[in-house]
Amino acid sequence: MAFETLSRRKALRFWGWGYEDEGLTPEEDAGMRASAAAMSPGGLEEVPEPTEDEYDLPAPRFNAPNTLKKIFSATPYDRLTHAYGKSMPDKLRLLMRQVPHAPDYVVFPKTDNDVQSILDWAADANVAVIPFGGGTSVCGGVETDVGDAYSGTVSLDMQYFDQILEIDRTSRAARIQAGLNGTELEGMLKPHGLTLRHFPQSFQFSTVGGWIATRAGGHYASLYTHIDDFVESIRMVTPQGILESRRLPGSGAGPSADRLMIGSEGMMGVITESWLRLQDRPTYRASASIQFDKMKNATEGVRALSQSALFPTNCRLLDPEEAKANGVGNGNTSLLVLGFESADHPLDAWMNRALELVRDHGGKYDEEAVARSLNPKAVESTEHTKGAAGEWRNAFLRMPYYGNVSARLGLIGDTFETAITWDKFDGFYAETNERMRKVLKEVTGAEANLSCRFTHIYPDGPAPYFTFRALGTSTGDLQSVLDKWKEIKIAANETVTSLGGTVTHHHAVGRDHRPGYENQTSSLFRKTLQGAKHMVDPFGIMNPGVLIDPRGKEVGVRGILK
Repeated sequence: MAFETLSRRKALRFWGWGYEDEGLTPEEDAGMRASAAAMSPGGLEEVPEPTEDEYDLPAPRFNAPNTLKKIFSATPYDRLTHAYGKSMPDKLRLLMRQVPHAPDYVVFPKTDNDVQSILDWAADANVAVIPFGGGTSVCGGVETDVGDAYSGTVSLDMQYFDQILEIDRTSRAARIQAGLNGTELEGMLKPHGLTLRHFPQSFQFSTVGGWIATRAGGHYASLYTHIDDFVESIRMVTPQGILESRRLPGSGAGPSADRLMIGSEGMMGVITESWLRLQDRPTYRASASIQFDKMKNATEGVRALSQSALFPTNCRLLDPEEAKANGVGNGNTSLLVLGFESADHPLDAWMNRALELVRDHGGKYDEEAVARSLNPKAVESTEHTKGAAGEWRNAFLRMPYYGNVSARLGLIGDTFETAITWDKFDGFYAETNERMRKVLKEVTGAEANLSCRFTHIYPDGPAPYFTFRALGTSTGDLQSVLDKWKEIKIAANETVTSLGGTVTHHHAVGRDHRPGYENQTSSLFRKTLQGAKHMVDPFGIMNPGVLIDPRGKEVGVRGILK
């Protein structure tokens, strides 16, 4: 390894997704390149992977404080890894060797006192502090571009907050430090027969603190959809001291401090630990892959499921284009990936009733495959990994790695997600498809692939997740790809919010979604939030530019959309 880093974790691919030594299999890589070649019969120029020495990083603008030097790092690896998140424009800028706003330092605290000392120093020095968990943000949430109102920036990496401090088996909860990633957390809970069962796509890398700070969506398609549903209490270090809520199963005692900290995206302080509700590990599982000839029938079937109080664990509806893109359909039928799990009881009754509901709306499925999934118990069965549902699940988990290759080939591939009530969905889905297909064609000059799936469902509406794929350039001109992506992103933000949806259901606001956030929230609420921020962060050093501007410092929309 050509660098020395204070990181305790395995080396990440600083310019893209995943660990440095992991990527697509040869078969996946060949398939990706064949798909890309079909978009450009004349061939594609491939941009080579970058190395650390290709970046002209500016020298830090200030000296690390003497009392904290041992936890400050200015190695190229640390600064590059913490400059951006993992969105498409983040990859493109790194592939273009463009990092004009790298953090001056990356700091690795190990205790709450370390965090408080860093914030005290930063407030005095007018240095912006960007909390950093796993760095998997896809909306500019950890980007260190904060404008000219600060003397510099530090990225505050929480990876040494890596312990489960306490387990309450009776109440089925645990006090967990914020720097544990999903893999580490589940590994520690497994010997106790417990699980959080919160599995975002970034699970392997993203952290408990990051999930809370961004209101992350997880494994469950219904009932327990966001990390909010698992939080009992939170401890946050702010520039003004400790903000901590009382651990309770529920309370009606006025506005909740938890609700201020959940989704705060590092603009209030640094989440260092939390009590989270856990579950017994599931021992029963049932799954089914259900096809519908018409999308309208499929959405009606899913609405019936969402309002049945059956609360399926998995209820992912893929429209015809999404099913085809994932190799589980021919482009004519919609696919519903349905599943239930339990640590307490067999699931036959739940699955049978769910299948009655989808049959009422024209759903078709393999009865023998469903029967196999119900028997034996989930701990002994791999049925859920087979068939169309298993193929989609694998494609879902591998998708971020494909982005590393597609970006180097000049393809535009990205997503936008939202939520909308059932009464508006049909019109919303049709209008979003029409508007965005037009935008994609105007921007790229060719027909592009646009598809949709439901990631989560509620009794009052679904969370549609749109994916688009297009050729950005065949000449290696990544700047043109970036410019096109920006046009598409702005149009997507405007489309979903103007049609009544949210700018994000579970990808957070960051910097990329801030215009949409302002579109769907009132000025009075944002001023109220700004006032709360000012109380805990009077000098405005905490992650300036996400959600709102600090009082007295007009940061504005920064990052790629500035």
